[in-house]
This record gives sequence, structure tokens and C-alpha cells, in this order.
Amino acid sequence: MSEPSQPFSDPEAVSRYTEGPPRIVPGYEGMLRMATILLAERAQEEARVLVLGAGGGLELKAFAQAHPTWTFDGVDPSAEMLKLATQILGPLTSRVTLHQGYIEAAPSEPFDAATCILTMHFVTLEERRRTVAEIHRRLKPGAPFVIAHFSFPQGEGERALWLSRYAAFAVASGGMGPEKAATAQAAIDARLTILTPEQDEAILREAGFSNISLFYVGFTFRGWVCYA
Repeated sequence: MSEPSQPFSDPEAVSRYTEGPPRIVPGYEGMLRMATILLAERAQEEARVLVLGAGGGLELKAFAQAHPTWTFDGVDPSAEMLKLATQILGPLTSRVTLHQGYIEAAPSEPFDAATCILTMHFVTLEERRRTVAEIHRRLKPGAPFVIAHFSFPQGEGERALWLSRYAAFAVASGGMGPEKAATAQAAIDARLTILTPEQDEAILREAGFSNISLFYVGFTFRGWVCYA
């Protein structure tokens, strides 16, 4: 993966992180509930789940609360975000092992399920391909993988239109003011690797995943479930 961006290394910015996703990602909490249901369709009662991009702890907390017998390995490159995850998890931390780093930091033994939520858009195209392949290699045959991130059409004028919608939603939901939203829009356009939905699905297929299904669309964000 690419290096974590500055906000994920800044303790003050990290302390405010948990306020962000529910306000700037349409249907964020519902998306996590859907992800939990999709994992549980195949993950056994004593499942071990790999969570890539686990900093902040929001998805770890949602999964752990919903399934008290699951255990987790969470991976994130930011030490500050992992500290926040520990705080957010509280007593649930006893069922979570956190690893600082990228996919290589994850144990190699096969997992019963995996997720990567709001993370892949920080990763270059080649690193994304490699990372998805490494996730596949760490899953048991047939294990579910849930992934969600920025993904929208990239035709002429479409990228700017969709990013303007992202900014408009952030303002309308109280996530940020107009000036800050415009700055965020420009930064996302310049720094993030955003693919079309077709390209995202192709990467999953190339890595060996099958039965790829779109389960979530929230303006600029899309989520899929697929199987190793």
C-alpha cells in the first residue's frame, strides 16, 4: 500500500476520525450492518476475520459486537489509527490482534472471512492488485471478502460531477463546511486512486475471487462481496 496520508499520522486529526465516516459516507452504519450479514452467511461461529485498514476501529467494533465468538486480526499502517482502534474497541480488544503495516503484516494462515472498507482508494493500481491477491491467498476456499471504497464512472466530465456530489453530501450532512468540502474534493481528485466499478470488479476476478456481487452504492462509494 501507499504511505498513510498526513491526517492519519496527526494525533489531533485522528482523534476526530470517528466523526467522519458516518457523515461523509452515505449509509455508512447500514453498510457495516450489511457487511456483517454477508460475512456471517459463510463464516462459522468461531470465525477468524481479517480486517485490512482497521485503524479507527469502527468496523472492528461493529463486527465484534454483532458476533461475540468471532476473533479478528486488524491491519493498518498508521500507529495513531491503531491506538484509536484500541480506544474505540475497549473491552472488545481482547478478541482483536492489531498489526501495524500493510497486507504483509497479516498472518498467513487461512482466515474464514476478510474485509477492506474505505481503504483501497489510498492504494496505487499495482499495489491494489497485489494487495487483493494477497488477501485472497490468506482466505479459506469459499470464504467471503467484503470490500468498499470510492468507485464511480470516469467518463468525460463524470469524475468531476461525482466528486462534486461527494462534497455536496458532506456539506448537507453536516460533515464539513462548503470551503472545507471544496478543499477535500480537490485533494481526493489529486491524490486518490479511484477506478470505475468495472475496473474494481476486474481486479477482484484477476485475484481469483468469484461470484462478485454489488451490495452497496452510496453516491461515490460502492461495496462488493465476493468469495475466495
